[in-house]
Amino acid sequence: MARELLEHLVGMDTVSNRPILEAAALMAQRAEEQGFEVELYEDPEDATKVNVVASAGPRGEGGLILSGHMDVVPVEGQTWSSDPFRLTEREGRLYGRGSSDMKAFLAATVAGLDRIDMSALRSELVLAWTHDEEIGCVGSRKLVAQLKEQGRPLPSLCWIGEPTDFQIFRMHPGHVAMKVVTHGRSAHSSKPDLGASALKEMMRVMAAVSTIEDEERGRVRFPELLDRPYVTMNMAQIQGGVAVNLVPDRCELVIGYRPLPGDDPLRVFEAIRDRIADQNASTEVLRVTPAMLTEEGTPLQGCLHEHAASPKLAAASFATDGGNLEELGISSLIFGPGSIDVAHAADEYVGIEALDRAVDIVESVVRRSCC
Repeated sequence: MARELLEHLVGMDTVSNRPILEAAALMAQRAEEQGFEVELYEDPEDATKVNVVASAGPRGEGGLILSGHMDVVPVEGQTWSSDPFRLTEREGRLYGRGSSDMKAFLAATVAGLDRIDMSALRSELVLAWTHDEEIGCVGSRKLVAQLKEQGRPLPSLCWIGEPTDFQIFRMHPGHVAMKVVTHGRSAHSSKPDLGASALKEMMRVMAAVSTIEDEERGRVRFPELLDRPYVTMNMAQIQGGVAVNLVPDRCELVIGYRPLPGDDPLRVFEAIRDRIADQNASTEVLRVTPAMLTEEGTPLQGCLHEHAASPKLAAASFATDGGNLEELGISSLIFGPGSIDVAHAADEYVGIEALDRAVDIVESVVRRSCC
């Protein structure tokens, strides 16, 4: 059953720049068939995007959220051995875009819940299927805003089924994108002294950013869990100038950095802004994907522990919807079938054994948490 649903989901081209409605309708339909009450939260800015929230069982103390995203990353520029939007079996693996990240968990959840009588639930079970996670957890950010406005309570524990090879992750860094614009004065290049180069101004900005990057490497946290236990930074895109004989009057630099779990996500942005305050430059935050930090010892950890590949809790190197869910007071753990190492690559796959195992784990964890 899980494999059949996974085949349907992989066959839907849900790359983040395309509509998600077909996949959302399928997940909503399956939830309704299982006895869930389904709510669709439309993106107020894009009618082709929607989050699915399904709930069953009595509201109150306890309960559990199962969460995953329906979108996938593009396949353009990759060389696949088979059609990326057709599930293909080879040597015990199921190949296709999204098979690992993370449609296998969606399919396993539906199959596992088919074994459970929803009328027997003693606490609330919620399914939260989001859009546009792959481009900065956009869907969950908008969903959280809508739920807060609505005053809609949710269970305080969430299982996010990202591909972790069945390791339990309790934290991950965030990701902030920011832009710096330097301003100059245009002039003919034969008389550059009559102008002021925005590119030269940006060189000074980049030097300041590099200094802050070096400083951040000395602020180490969670070295036992994070492979890079400091804020990593990337000066990613630069654009300036229009002609070789014209002094450039504008230059733009896009910077990405990854705040550590528990950090103020805007601390580094403010440090850069303050460091270049005396320069002819302006700064802007483009996007904030929050970090996630869940304390050890939650009841969900106990439920997942017996199924985990390792008894030790670890950290994800990638961001998830869990950072946004923290705004609702929700503590999340990341645990699921498949490997992040193949998630965005050509010939992405999930093992058949891992898919079947995930079905059993969903049933076990939901019974312990909600029945």
